Order: sequence, then structure tokens, then C-alpha cells
Amino acid sequence: MKRAPLPPPGNRLRTKNIMLMKPNIVFLDEYSLGGADLSAIRALGSYTSYETTRPEEIVDRCREADIVITNKVPFDRTTLGQLPRLRLICVAATGVNHIDLEAAAERGIPVKNAVGYSTHAVTETTIGTAIALMRQVVYYDRYTKEQYAGAARQFHFGRTTRQLHGSRWGIVGMGNIGRSVARVAEALGCEVAYTSTSGVVREEPYPARPLDELLAWADVVSVHCPLTDRTRGLIGARELARMKPSALLINVARGGIVDEAALAAALDAGQLAGAALDVFVHEPLDVGNPLLAIREPDRLLLSPHNAWSPAEAVGVLVECIVRNIRENFPEQ
Repeated sequence: MKRAPLPPPGNRLRTKNIMLMKPNIVFLDEYSLGGADLSAIRALGSYTSYETTRPEEIVDRCREADIVITNKVPFDRTTLGQLPRLRLICVAATGVNHIDLEAAAERGIPVKNAVGYSTHAVTETTIGTAIALMRQVVYYDRYTKEQYAGAARQFHFGRTTRQLHGSRWGIVGMGNIGRSVARVAEALGCEVAYTSTSGVVREEPYPARPLDELLAWADVVSVHCPLTDRTRGLIGARELARMKPSALLINVARGGIVDEAALAAALDAGQLAGAALDVFVHEPLDVGNPLLAIREPDRLLLSPHNAWSPAEAVGVLVECIVRNIRENFPEQ
């Protein structure tokens, strides 16, 4: 735990003859920002941080908090009911599915997330993993390090490679990140289509297709929708079976949208060529997760939910938190 010095008694800000106490700010999982400079947040109040927080520790640590910052520490109705002083929850991420929004609204507690900070980062991860899978980067890196020195031939064709240009790219969820991926994929020579998971029809520069049709049509399918009742288990065994054996599936949205066991089985059965996941149902992964035991691991790229985490994106995220606090505590 890192605790900023508490202000001495009577430490107040004087604004237009109104005496204002500086708010108590508690960050429950500061490790999640990877050591970023948080001085701009600390300057806004009396600041206390914890590297991590277990569910049973939340109430005690937040009892005196006016503002709570959380990345993934959950707040349910029971927890919120024990924090009468709480006036603002800042989510240090975009997703808010770990917060009971209805209970927060009933208590007049705004919940503010960080929108748009990771759009470029997640777009780059999505495009990069598609290219890595098409170029068999993991296989050829290992071959070059282990076998190329002293080899009899200059060229090695152990795995067939493909180019992205000319491919069909299907977007599942046309939000900010989905649109960004669509623009980059189109610029790289892909034909782009999408399916809406919200049920809301908007004017887009790309054709909309039903999910089943999109899966059968696309060479690359990338998932960019939130986890909701509509999207939980959206892509399971039936949907994977509709994809081309040469297709790729990329999920950088939320675990639970893609059925992990079904995906592992589909990869082993050759129902699709490869996949990349940055998100999982349980994070960290369970030791027995079937994705860790597929027969050809080069066909699967996994990353520990860090598509959003370049230093530049984290800097923007910190700015979002500062802005959210200032907008809700204008006296700061």
C-alpha cells in the first residue's frame, strides 16, 4: 500500500468564500496502470493507493473515500450500500460490467469510465495479430533461432504464409475500435463488412451482414463488442463451424464472448486456421484452460489482456481519470 500524507486538520481550499475540503481519493488496484505517473491524480485530493484489493477489503478501504478509482475491483449492490460517503467511481478502463450501475444510480453515485483512450492501441494489436498469424511469425522466429544457422538452403517453407491484402475482414461490433480496425483493414486492401451486436442500426460506410453470414464470408473475424446478455457466448461451436478452414478469429473485446473450449476444439479439428485472444473468461487463465493444450500452439496467439496498455495509451487514460474527477468535483 502507498499512502499519501494526510492533510493537517483544517486543510481546506477557499473558493469564493466557500470552505471546501479536499476529497479523499482511493485507488484500489494501482498496479493495473503499470507504474504510470499518477501525480496529476494525486494533486486532486488526499490520495491513498493499493496495489491490489480483494473483495473482502473493499469496504474498509473505501469507507472514508469520496472518490474511488478501480480498474477491475468490483462494486456490487451490497458493497455500495455500505459506502454512504462515496460520491464518484472512476473506472480506469472502458468496460464497466464489474460495477452495478443500477445500484450506483439509485444512490446518486456517478460511474465514469475512460472512453477512447485505447482505440489506436487495440487497433494495432488486432491488425498486428492478424498479420503475425498469416505470416506464421511464431514458427519462423523459432525456426530461424534454432535451425537456420548452418542450414543447407537459404529459404525455408515449413509453413504456408498469406498476405492480408485482398482478404475479407469481418467486424463484430462497430463501435469506436471496430470502426478504427475497419479503416485500417480497408487501407491495407481488405474488403470490410460488419455485424451489429447492439441491435441499433446506424449508417456505416461498410455493409452490414447477419453474424452467421459474416462468419462464413470473412477471412478474418475480429470481435470488438462489449460483454452483455446479448453477446455472452456469441461465438460458440455452431458459429465456429461456419467459418472457413482458412479463416482467423481475433477477440480483443471481452472474455465470454467466444467459447474458449469450443475454440480449442475447432483449432484442433482444423475448422479454422488460427486465432488470437487478449481476453478470457477467467483472468489470469485457469491452469486447465483447454487453450493451453491445443495440438499446434503456433496457430494460437495469446496475450494477458494488454492490448490496451502501450505507455501512450495509459497516459491518455490517466488524463481521462483526471478529467472525470474535475468534471464531477469542479472545485478541484
